[in-house]
Amino acid sequence: MTTGSRAVRLVASDLDRTLIYSAAALGLDGPDALAPRLLCLEVYQSKPLSYVTETAAGLLARLAAETVFVPSTTRTREQYGRIRLPGPPPAYAVCANGGHLLVDGVSDPSWRRAVAARITDECASLAEVRGHLLAAADPAWLLKERIAEDLFAYLVVDRAQLPDGWVGELADWAGPRGWTVSLQGRKIYAVPRPLTKSAAVQEVARRTGATEILAAGDSLLDADLLLAADRAWRPGHGELADSGWTGPKVEALAETGVAAGEEILRRFLAP
Repeated sequence: MTTGSRAVRLVASDLDRTLIYSAAALGLDGPDALAPRLLCLEVYQSKPLSYVTETAAGLLARLAAETVFVPSTTRTREQYGRIRLPGPPPAYAVCANGGHLLVDGVSDPSWRRAVAARITDECASLAEVRGHLLAAADPAWLLKERIAEDLFAYLVVDRAQLPDGWVGELADWAGPRGWTVSLQGRKIYAVPRPLTKSAAVQEVARRTGATEILAAGDSLLDADLLLAADRAWRPGHGELADSGWTGPKVEALAETGVAAGEEILRRFLAP
């Protein structure tokens, strides 16, 4: 957006394992005495769940004040609502991988209807995909099965027991049916192909008139967002890093864990 002659920067970022980190994903590999101080941003079932460094918290507050900051997550609205980001609440947020566009915390009904229509026209039904997931999964390594926002499905698995090639076979089955598969930590997602973060972020850019889009993410479900941005970054860990994925405007960072979150925020705020 231009306000007078001022260009407005829109920053769209994945959250989990990009900006915020669980205890298991922090990647603190140095001496304990030199570990950064951490701020908890999320509590679940009365237990701390997600963290940033204190430095990252300050950078997040600046980001919210200086840009159109759009958290862009595969989390459901309920899961997103548990996070307490530093700074003023974002005016826009993308949840359910683009299935919900939140405006001042409320899902935009026109956006939700448009997404639902595309999924109906272009994809196999959620019921069919869920049925295949349950039939193909082995109880020996399947821990949980969930439906998110009546839009997509995911499995929580024991990664050590997950057979080599199972995710690839699932992707081969899902692709012709209009669905994308992504393995993130212990979760295997099956998501309708029209359900993308980039489409929702581009709608925010249209509404705000943003002249520049910056983005970051670590998983296959972030790839479309990174490719659509003017500049983008991925951390040195995660699904994209493991596969060596990159794009013409995407910079692969060396930093991993919570240190990568700090570095991404610095890049967002750089001139």
